[in-house]
Amino acid sequence: MDQLALLFVLLLGALVSVPVGDRFGLPAPVLMTVFGGLLAVADFVPDVNIPPELILPGLLPPLLYAAVRRTSWRQFTANIRPIFLLAVALVFVTTVCVAYVANAIVPGLSIGAAVALGALIAPPDPVAATSVAGQLGLPRRLVSILEGEGLFNDVTAIVLYHVAIAAVVSGTFSAWQAGLDLVLSAVVAVVVGVALGWGANKLMDLLGDPTLQIGMTLLVPYASYVLAEKLHGSGVLAVLTTALFLAEYATDADDVMTRLAGYTFWDIIDTLVTGVAFGLIGLELHNAIRTAEGRWGELIGWAAAVTGVVIVVRLVWLLPATWLTKRLHARRDYDEEIPVSWRETVVMWWSGMRGVASVALALAVPLTLDDGAPFPDRDEIVFIAFGVIVVTLVLQGLTLPWLVKRLGVRADSEREKEFEKELAVRAAKAAKGRLREIEQVEDLPEDLAEQMLRRAFDIGIRISPDMGEEERREAQLQRAKRLRRIRRIQNEMMSAARHEVLAARSEPGADPEIVDRVLRHLDVRSLR
Repeated sequence: MDQLALLFVLLLGALVSVPVGDRFGLPAPVLMTVFGGLLAVADFVPDVNIPPELILPGLLPPLLYAAVRRTSWRQFTANIRPIFLLAVALVFVTTVCVAYVANAIVPGLSIGAAVALGALIAPPDPVAATSVAGQLGLPRRLVSILEGEGLFNDVTAIVLYHVAIAAVVSGTFSAWQAGLDLVLSAVVAVVVGVALGWGANKLMDLLGDPTLQIGMTLLVPYASYVLAEKLHGSGVLAVLTTALFLAEYATDADDVMTRLAGYTFWDIIDTLVTGVAFGLIGLELHNAIRTAEGRWGELIGWAAAVTGVVIVVRLVWLLPATWLTKRLHARRDYDEEIPVSWRETVVMWWSGMRGVASVALALAVPLTLDDGAPFPDRDEIVFIAFGVIVVTLVLQGLTLPWLVKRLGVRADSEREKEFEKELAVRAAKAAKGRLREIEQVEDLPEDLAEQMLRRAFDIGIRISPDMGEEERREAQLQRAKRLRRIRRIQNEMMSAARHEVLAARSEPGADPEIVDRVLRHLDVRSLR
């Protein structure tokens, strides 16, 4: 098997892991890590030869962009306090604790190298956390905090990592310079992110065609990451800024085709890239085994100690941080999504899985210093990092569903239904309001006006059948049943039409392009 064949195997595994994970209640990223680990020990599987400097820019931009599509700027600003405590403060605390322990137990490990180790394993993986949380039906407030933490902790960790690596490689360190670099990195990233977001928004208006617009959304995250890194900014923060800008300002409510196609496209990209990324984590087992030959005892001991520090520090930090956030939350004028019980805090603790960013940063540790000497204890750093990633990802990922079920932490389905119903009512009222405006400027026949009024209400009924409680519930339920029957018959009619048009594709003299155009028209009509 060569490298290209291995890539196709990982892509196939990424697709298969989704239904398998759904069937057994296990997270697909964790299954892909296990699958990659099994491939790593197989004799016919080659070593993965991906330049470390290409892993972060190759995998992170699309993963981050896909994750941001599930959130919003308003949600981020509403949860700024818990996100800050997790994504910034906790990363600093974890880095310091890991550096202290690693420096104490690994003979000859310098402070700078220990800080680099702490920084690269400090951030929980955003993809693993959101993938696992999304499948388990956790309360939306927990998912929001985990998403925010996962999206922004990489920014802090990567800057700390680069500062530590630069100090080890050059042999010099300035706290003032490090702080200045952190601020400048953030400023440059935000400026680049906003500028590219604004430019991409204008360019997509110019492109017009949904296919071209969706293609632009694939290029923009990469452009944002690369440009920010070239200007010595944070590529991760630039991608997040660009994605949040586009999510806020590049959404046209009437651009149905682009939105539907965009959802499908990014679901596919997210599934494939996530599978490859976590498969690569498992494949790194091959290098870890090679590093540990003859030293299994001490290396496993070091990795276990650092893993324990990472897990314990997260719990010890979350307990007072959650209490503090609750105290401050009581003084706020709006709802802030925070854990409301110790059970939810425990689930948040056990959701701190490491992943793609940690692997990429570990592999990106330089081989030599500025003076040509080997980077001190590089093999040990990579092995310990890999041990932490595997234990947190596989052990916590596989046991998190059991823990969630055991603690009984579930989403408030009644509250979600109420909110859905509220949106349905608002949608129906908006449609009725627009109908009244049209009636004021156009002379609509009475039967047509009544039909349009029923359709306006049907908009809400399709979203939430229960919204008819407020006005003539029984009559509306009967109308909803009739509407569903009409919809079923219409679907069967449209299906017959599509089959007939598709059959014409095989007829002599048929133009496939015209057939596909007509079929696309029928598909769009079917969505209405």
